[in-house]
Amino acid sequence: SHDIKTPLTSIINYVDLLRSAHTEDEREEYLEVLDRQSLRLKKLIDDLMDMSKASTGNMPVDITLVDAVESVNQALGEFADKLDAANLTPVFRTPEGQLQMQADGRLTWRVLSNLLGNVVKYALPGTRVYVDLTAEGRWVVCSIKNISREALNISAEELTERFVRGDEARNTEGSGLGLNIAQSLMRLQHGTMELTVDGDLFKV
Repeated sequence: SHDIKTPLTSIINYVDLLRSAHTEDEREEYLEVLDRQSLRLKKLIDDLMDMSKASTGNMPVDITLVDAVESVNQALGEFADKLDAANLTPVFRTPEGQLQMQADGRLTWRVLSNLLGNVVKYALPGTRVYVDLTAEGRWVVCSIKNISREALNISAEELTERFVRGDEARNTEGSGLGLNIAQSLMRLQHGTMELTVDGDLFKV
């Protein structure tokens, strides 16, 4: 409730300020805050809905044959500008050719998007982000490793709980639901998602 009330309270307060604004500059400033906080609230509500659907299994799943290499390449391509802006260098290592897996392409994209979104927010600038794709027995395994910008003062198990962020000071970005949603989406596709924390090294 705290995460919902914070942007909502800000929206209510800035609507009042907007009503009594005296200059155009003040109006622009208040509108900018309203825009930012309303988008933050929308993202939180969307994440809550997705978390609810994913954790209860009420989300449609369409398992087909998916090219894992192409899926990761597309996700990295979508995040190229954000990774560059965060001064992060992705290193994608994969076997030659295709690597097919049974998965839902849409849900796989959401998982990769959540994980790379976390990398952009929380990885140490000026470092490399390693993305490894391998075939291990009957499984396709995707590993994402990065160095955390802040000290990871929390266990890997706690990081996948709802509304949890890796650093208690991180109270302005994200909903704290991204890893939980990603884990639930992997279960829906009959896969698994495991986190390990070793010092400042974060691996999923």
